[in-house]
Amino acid sequence: MTKLSELSGTDNYFEDFEVGAVMKHARGKTITPLENVLITNMVMNTAQGHFNVHAMESSPWGHILSYGGVNFSMVLGLSAQDCIENALEELGLDNIKLSKPVTHGDTLYAYSEVLSKTDAGQADAGIVIFRHYGVNQRDELVAQVERKALIKRRSHWGDK
Repeated sequence: MTKLSELSGTDNYFEDFEVGAVMKHARGKTITPLENVLITNMVMNTAQGHFNVHAMESSPWGHILSYGGVNFSMVLGLSAQDCIENALEELGLDNIKLSKPVTHGDTLYAYSEVLSKTDAGQADAGIVIFRHYGVNQRDELVAQVERKALIKRRSHWGDK
């Protein structure tokens, strides 16, 4: 029978994060019309720049731009395995910055920095604040977001 502690990573408990540490995450993800157009429509974003090819052909960009919500969400997802796989709760997203347009076919990669660690007033978890950076295939910064999460403590949740 699988133990609960075997269902997540072994090196991303509260105790494992060090303030100032920077991680490069292993995977990248190419933005496709599936993510961009589907999510843009699902959240009722009516900006045609995200789904109207004809209108965008005559724009300064010449093609569809990926919705910023898709871009920073992809960066959050790419960082999840290393940063919040052992989270009990996400407490907030702050300081979202979108610095360059992303288009269909761009590939995003993520880096994360540990900004702070604080006691949560409970024995089984602590609070970690991360800053996640998203870069495209040209290594240009396209998105940035800070995430605050309640992360399990190994002392309570890990193998004993």
